[in-house]
Amino acid sequence: MKEENNKVHLDRDLGLWSALSLVVGTIIGAGVFVRQSAVLDDAGSTTAGLLAWLAGGVLTLTAGLTIAEIASQMPQTGGLYVYMEKLYGKLWGFLSGWMQIVIYGPAMIASLGAYLAILLSDFFGFPQSWNVPLAIGTVVAVGILNLFSNRYGARFAIITTLCKLVPCAALIIFGLFFGKHNALGQSIKEVHATAGNFGVAILATLFAFDGWILVANLGGEIKNPRKLLPQAITYGILGVLAIYMLVSFGVYRAVPAEQIHKLGTSAIPYMANQAFGEVGGKILSIGIIISIVGCMNGKIMTFPRIMYAMARRHQLPFSKTLGYLHPKSHTPVFSTVVELVIVAFMIAFADADRLSELCIFTVYCFYVMAFVGVFLLRKRNPGQKRVFSVPLFPITPVVAILGSLFVIVSEIQSDMVGVLTSFIFVLIGIPVFYYESKKHAGEPDEMVDEAVDDEI
Repeated sequence: MKEENNKVHLDRDLGLWSALSLVVGTIIGAGVFVRQSAVLDDAGSTTAGLLAWLAGGVLTLTAGLTIAEIASQMPQTGGLYVYMEKLYGKLWGFLSGWMQIVIYGPAMIASLGAYLAILLSDFFGFPQSWNVPLAIGTVVAVGILNLFSNRYGARFAIITTLCKLVPCAALIIFGLFFGKHNALGQSIKEVHATAGNFGVAILATLFAFDGWILVANLGGEIKNPRKLLPQAITYGILGVLAIYMLVSFGVYRAVPAEQIHKLGTSAIPYMANQAFGEVGGKILSIGIIISIVGCMNGKIMTFPRIMYAMARRHQLPFSKTLGYLHPKSHTPVFSTVVELVIVAFMIAFADADRLSELCIFTVYCFYVMAFVGVFLLRKRNPGQKRVFSVPLFPITPVVAILGSLFVIVSEIQSDMVGVLTSFIFVLIGIPVFYYESKKHAGEPDEMVDEAVDDEI
């Protein structure tokens, strides 16, 4: 039953394919299509470029495997927010959730919406003045879909994931079987003096892999989440890693390194036109549009669940409203609407790309703390039988921690102003937390996932 004691609960009916599609769908947006030149420029050669994609995928996989062990022990709605709360206390959990629902999540969705509007305008020949209404319109349309039962959002994720694999497959097949260049050993002579920054190349790929953790926000809606969450995260990251490597290899086979450098973000559209003519370029554009819509759907589906979980713990203003579930759809409609309003505001009045960049630093700080949590859990619960254990412990979580520290240090070195600004966004949440805690002192937290054992 979905109702107990007249209370409406989240539907726990998402299976492995839905969860897997959400992992793949939220990772693969436009990154693999537009970052080929950037990674190659930083790496300096095609061989180093492929190694950068591989290294970024391996680091992401170690992070995913580490979180998978935590997720198997804490399969509740809210993902990282829940992990931080149970590992380090309510304040740290609140700050990780606050940062995601107020800035990071909306900024990511707004960035996708803005880029999608540019593609739609180019494809249909709309004037640039339409970009903001188009961006807001597409975000709202996908958001409305997620006001209905989670089955619709999950099915949409499966459909868009399958559709976005079509252009990837076309690029891979053409490159592998019809490419005339050696995918290994090509150098970029024109920028040789400044190229070869392998670490920066890895950093560029890590951003293209980001988004894998968001499926954990749906822990309360996945069947047997202790088992399926680790499977979805692991298989999803492995699948994306294989796709990224093959697409990059295919691009290097089809287009010379020097030309990829000169074309920049137009490298893959150029390849599609060469392979399939003008129609091929149009098909690729459709594929990228679908890819972004699918990525947007995954984020709109998952981020409001954090707001909902925080509201059920009385940690946000208007918690009663934000923690409301529609009696028929069993979805957090008001949390979703509020998130969409923040997104629309960012599209209209802010630089969403810059805002999402500002939050990378704090996101990875929370990642590091979560990865360390694996060691804390094993120390707290020695000998506990786990549904999923991270392989090659402790090497895997150590690599995940080092990879995240690399991102943090890189951000400090390249954008200190952004780092300080991101700290300000997080610090603003502290008075909100204490005000709401004092306001609701003595009130018991509402359970978010009644059907799941809440013990660590």
